[in-house]
Amino acid sequence: MDLILQHTDGLNPAFRNLVKQLDAWLAVTDGDEHSFYAQYNTLDQIKHVVLAYDGETPVGCGAFKKWDDHTAEIKRMFVLDDYRGKGIATSVLASLEAWAKAEGFEQVILETGRRQEDAVALYLKNQYIVTPCYGQYVGIANSICFAKAL
Repeated sequence: MDLILQHTDGLNPAFRNLVKQLDAWLAVTDGDEHSFYAQYNTLDQIKHVVLAYDGETPVGCGAFKKWDDHTAEIKRMFVLDDYRGKGIATSVLASLEAWAKAEGFEQVILETGRRQEDAVALYLKNQYIVTPCYGQYVGIANSICFAKAL
């Protein structure tokens, strides 16, 4: 595999295509709760995207957006099924963290669903700490929130 990481934004067609696949997958795993989460996953505020390519094929993505003056929120992490287990998500996440730090953010936060066991394992493996849920995720039983200092 020839992994290439590219910085782009939320308008990138390859990113939007991967997000459509992510949303289709989440619609199944989140079930009845999907519409609640979907309202917080729009792409209009996404200006910082990392795309992972195997050669010229987009195989994974992630993004961040400003939460507050010190904090960026990681969003839209996804890797195609055939490319999972190859370290792509960790590479994308590390690139997002470095970019957020370069933009002046001191920490990153994120939310994922408890049913997304691979995602939970990814964040724990990358030194994220489970935190109380924030914002719209407070009181949502399926949500698990994380933070990491940059």
